[in-house]
Amino acid sequence: MRKSLLAALLALLASGCMIGPDYLRPQVETPPAWRLTEQTANDLANTPWWKQFDDPVLDELVTTALRNNHDLLIASARIEEFAGRYGIVRAELFPQVGASYEASRQRSTLPGASSPSTYNSYQAMIAASWEIDIWGRIRRLNEAAKAQLLASEDARRAVVLSLVGRVAGAYINLRDLDRQLEIAQSTARSRGESYDVFKDRYLGGVISVLELSQNKSQYDEALASIPPIEKAIAQQENGLSLLLGRNPGPIARGKNIDQLKLPTIPAGLPSDLLERRPDIQLAEQNLIAANALIGAAKAAYFPTISLTGLLGYASNGLSNLFNSQSKVWQYAAPISMPIFTAGAIAGQVQEAEAAQQQALFAYQRAIQEAFREVNDALINQDRTREQLRAQRQQVQALQQYSATARLRYDNGYTSYIEVLDAERSLFNVQLQYTQTQQTQLQAMINLYLAMGGGWVNEAAEMSSSKPDKDATQDPGPTR
Repeated sequence: MRKSLLAALLALLASGCMIGPDYLRPQVETPPAWRLTEQTANDLANTPWWKQFDDPVLDELVTTALRNNHDLLIASARIEEFAGRYGIVRAELFPQVGASYEASRQRSTLPGASSPSTYNSYQAMIAASWEIDIWGRIRRLNEAAKAQLLASEDARRAVVLSLVGRVAGAYINLRDLDRQLEIAQSTARSRGESYDVFKDRYLGGVISVLELSQNKSQYDEALASIPPIEKAIAQQENGLSLLLGRNPGPIARGKNIDQLKLPTIPAGLPSDLLERRPDIQLAEQNLIAANALIGAAKAAYFPTISLTGLLGYASNGLSNLFNSQSKVWQYAAPISMPIFTAGAIAGQVQEAEAAQQQALFAYQRAIQEAFREVNDALINQDRTREQLRAQRQQVQALQQYSATARLRYDNGYTSYIEVLDAERSLFNVQLQYTQTQQTQLQAMINLYLAMGGGWVNEAAEMSSSKPDKDATQDPGPTR
């Protein structure tokens, strides 16, 4: 009879159904192409794009950040957390077996006895229990836990993607500030030399105090532009140090902003983002988990069937504990089901379905946001390239204008105001030009980040769970 009952329960388990909807990837309307195409683009979205800048220092900074960045270390630890949760939920699919031993001594007065008695009690038991997952509740919870584990891995890949982009962008911004400082210092030296000449000419009665004051104001303007740039450089170095997992300090330099090579534009169809972008994959795993939890919630409407068993020995004497007469056993198949819960189960199902809808909308929003980011990045790098070309020509024209204005002034054909205007315009445009260089390089970084790609997996493999021992030490000379 026991064998028949067990066989029936196993057959019921094997034929058990899965309550709740099975996951199907939602239909997504993707544009056939981007708003801006590049005819010469190669599919480089799967390559470590930061190496295309051809700067060994940048490569080393990215490697250091992937090993020591605290946000990435937190994301890695979170994966272990969700792996542990998945192991806990998965264990419910299997029988749970435990052992216990108890030895006690008790004094009590038995009914009808004239005096209390003292006796010993010994027990050695093995107990087992197993919930038969007929309706798929545990399997749905496992499905959700596995999706949450995969989501945590995608979250870590998203941190890797963001981290590499932030390190490269911070380094390029630092090199842009270095160039701005070079321009400001060079301009200040040139204007300082000019001011010395003007003082001599003023003392010789050649020029008026008005022209001397105009020249000095120009010199002071260049001097005043240096401290803000130096402050920005120090703050940028501190921010980059934090990304590297270091204490604030100087950052090593490699190639200047003119020597950095512009990466090749990556290609790909809009539909490729569904597989390339970690944030989209993260949103989908969250949707899978939320979808599975609907089934787990609905399973509460149905009976819960378990198998329990106990085998062991119980005796009043330790020497007789393992005799055949001391053997005890028990097995049962308890069944429980809700009859009246005042809407609690319905509320749980409603909560799970609402959470699934939120996850669905978040998934759809992530896809549309990805399309927007790629289109914005393509337009940005294309228009910035045109802006940079125009500014390069503007710098050349102002250099010629400045030289001509200085020559005209020296020959007495014009006032010093024309020289002042020419040199001030040249100084401002030179600063704008190097800022546009930084914008163009950052636009290319943003394009690679928006496209996603297999390079994220390669970068993730470069990271480790333990930071370098010398992560907080200063890197040495910067320039």
